[in-house]
Amino acid sequence: MSAAPEHAPTMARLSVGQRLGPYAPVLLLAAIMAIGHLAIPATSSWLTLTLSGLAMGMMIFIMASGLTLVFGLMDVINFGHGAFVSVGAFVGVSFLLLLEHMSGASSLTLNLTALMVAIVGAMAATGLMGWAFERVIVKPVYGHHLKQILVTMGGLIVVEQLIIVLWGPEEIYITRPESLKGAITFAGAALEKYRLVAVGIGIVVFLAMRWTLRRTKIGLIVRAGVENGEMVMALGYNLRLVFIGVFVAGSALAGLGGVLWGLYQEVVTAHMGNQTMILVFIVVIIGGLGSVEGCFIGALMVGLLQNYVAFLEPKAALISNIALMVAILMWRPMGMIPVVKAK
Repeated sequence: MSAAPEHAPTMARLSVGQRLGPYAPVLLLAAIMAIGHLAIPATSSWLTLTLSGLAMGMMIFIMASGLTLVFGLMDVINFGHGAFVSVGAFVGVSFLLLLEHMSGASSLTLNLTALMVAIVGAMAATGLMGWAFERVIVKPVYGHHLKQILVTMGGLIVVEQLIIVLWGPEEIYITRPESLKGAITFAGAALEKYRLVAVGIGIVVFLAMRWTLRRTKIGLIVRAGVENGEMVMALGYNLRLVFIGVFVAGSALAGLGGVLWGLYQEVVTAHMGNQTMILVFIVVIIGGLGSVEGCFIGALMVGLLQNYVAFLEPKAALISNIALMVAILMWRPMGMIPVVKAK
């Protein structure tokens, strides 16, 4: 048997970071939770903050997941993504107000039905809006990043003003469905029912996206398009049509995130989408452009860190996620789980 080449890597030569490989981001997430528990010894407080952070992270993931695919596949910097969040929130709230007799009932079935109608309505509205946004605003500026920033930011401003025209300039306060109010007690911690539901929805969305991208033909085309779009087109696939589908799906997910975020805050405003985009872009960058798994882990990190730091030192919460992004980019400049494109 021939000896292995001298340059072949061995376990002894690998650094700790190289040995951990793809598990490093997950271990980092676990480390944040463990450090949070050390800093907040009271288990009840830690559990409450952890659930709140996970719920917040799940909602940020839902809003960011579509954007990371648009970045990775289409190479489009869409600063107008926040517009879909705002529109989704307002459409969802409008449905909940129309179905107030269902959302205000004491029946869990009626409450969840009203919530699902609001979610489906919001996703349909923002998906259609995403199709028009891509055709009218994004299509003419493919390949021109500076123009993309300018026109999508302009689109965001226009949509925000249209929201004010349609729904008025005032904030709309909304109460959660009756069965999702209040909290349950576990190990002395108060776990809000709505946040548990938000965590569940986030997990379902993540698993559905992961299954679609890894187990279906369209998912294979999308992942191949992220890595080498020219090769996919050479094989005869209409990648441009895939672009549109990804953009529509990402817009619909932003609408879903808008509904959940509006109920989380219990108030919706025309500028709420723009305000959440800082967190969304942080998650997309630290996760790795085009990586759903990286986006998911990054969103959980952001949500947990924000809640832990806000509890320990409220003023530091404003810069905690920026510091997290800087630290991760110094460690892995392409993000935690980057998708490397073929050259």
